[in-house]
Amino acid sequence: MELTRRMQAVANLVSSGYKMADIGTDHAYIPIYLMEQGKISLAVAMDIHEGPLKRAEEHILENALLDRIEIRLSDGFEKLTPSEVDSAVIAGMGGALIMRILTKNRNVTMSLKECILQPQSEIAKVRAFLLQEGFLFIDEDMVLDEGKFYPVMKVQPPGEKIQNTVVWTKTEIQYGKCLLEKRHPVLKKYLEKEKALKSELLENLKKHDSVHAKKRINELRQELNNTEKGLEYYAL
Repeated sequence: MELTRRMQAVANLVSSGYKMADIGTDHAYIPIYLMEQGKISLAVAMDIHEGPLKRAEEHILENALLDRIEIRLSDGFEKLTPSEVDSAVIAGMGGALIMRILTKNRNVTMSLKECILQPQSEIAKVRAFLLQEGFLFIDEDMVLDEGKFYPVMKVQPPGEKIQNTVVWTKTEIQYGKCLLEKRHPVLKKYLEKEKALKSELLENLKKHDSVHAKKRINELRQELNNTEKGLEYYAL
């Protein structure tokens, strides 16, 4: 099975040999792919809606994997028990929903060895939430897929004790400490695009003298400064 770049980036971060749960599985492409690659041997494909689960079941059946990929109708981790799986994939949904899933069934979350997260929105808020909750960032990746940029995070829940005491800068929370430190080429493209867009918008706003324009100009200058701080990593 061939995955999109976004889904491939998610699948690449799942640790070999782990039993995994795919939350919001839709077509179950990621667990099927990981099975085909021999990377995992057992998986639970979960979704809150019956329609996607039916599609997932059809694809699992087509690939003769019904004995190794179980399907469950579930709101997030609701139908999982603590330590039942090692890895949880939560991808392709909004950041607020991802944070809710990780918070709602905390006993399950804290029993996991890793979470692979791919929020579609509020990415900086998700990073800040994870840091505050004591998650350890193992790795991050970023891909450009059909004109859109997608960051992916691999994090380790803290268990009973909060283990992450590292303080990230505003720039690291916004763009990803791991991505910046490895000088990820896709992040560089994103930063360059952001700088160009913000700079153009700033110049256009300078032509206006309204209260709203002045407020937005100040906000843009701060955003642009943060973007430029991100690009400084590539000048090292």
